[in-house]
Amino acid sequence: MKNVLSNSGLVIFDLDGTLYEGSEHFDYYAKHLMKKLSPVMYSSFYEEYEMMKAGNHVVQIGKAYDVNRDCLLTIDPIKLTVIKVEEWTGTVWSEEQTNKTFPNEVIFDFENIVALGDGWWLPFTLAKHYGIEDCYSSYLATKEFMVTEDFELKAIPGLREWILQLQAEGKVTVLVTNSDKEDVLRLLKELDLNDVFSHIVSSARKPSYTLEIFKHLIYQYDVKEEMTVSIGDNFINEIAPALLLGMKGIYIHPHGTTDETEASNLKVVRRITECF
Repeated sequence: MKNVLSNSGLVIFDLDGTLYEGSEHFDYYAKHLMKKLSPVMYSSFYEEYEMMKAGNHVVQIGKAYDVNRDCLLTIDPIKLTVIKVEEWTGTVWSEEQTNKTFPNEVIFDFENIVALGDGWWLPFTLAKHYGIEDCYSSYLATKEFMVTEDFELKAIPGLREWILQLQAEGKVTVLVTNSDKEDVLRLLKELDLNDVFSHIVSSARKPSYTLEIFKHLIYQYDVKEEMTVSIGDNFINEIAPALLLGMKGIYIHPHGTTDETEASNLKVVRRITECF
């Protein structure tokens, strides 16, 4: 780990799935969406959701979802082209059909093609598959739940001290997240991390704008690419763009291995606690 972080001047963190590990709010979101279905579908809906969380479903964080075709896309993390298409049942498209349907780089518009960057997108994808049109009202209801006394997000022991130590060593710590500013500030306060970042970029719309954001931060803080580290749990959103720019990456992957592109400047960990 020291080899990745040594001589670094800028460390860029993701939020969801990186700086906390709880899923209570994602579960609440899934249950709120579920209640928009007929009660006879509750069981199958939530069983699929639990399978997704366990990694035993075709829908997995790190893939993309084609809302209109109701299929899952495995994306080349460097070229952003589709290399595999799976239907909900697990049936895999032929290479010919895949290339014909998706001949170009994928554009993530978060409406038709969605990058499954964190736990928020699992209930969303499941809801769309079940024909639920309105997901936003359930999202807002979940946000309201997150400010009640019933919601508690547990901080990762030692994380605050580690980030402050990085700052003490002269490193700039930046948070880049797709969450909106209000949610970010609330979560950071809950996690006791509200004063550990020099710069916060919210509503980042990763992966569509990750490269641009990273380039801007490198320029703003006047550091070299090889002295910049991106830490996150989504290879497409946070790691591939970093490697493409010549940065270093720390990929948080619960299974501890990766099928994505291997690189000498990439470290794979199961939890962020392995970094300190």
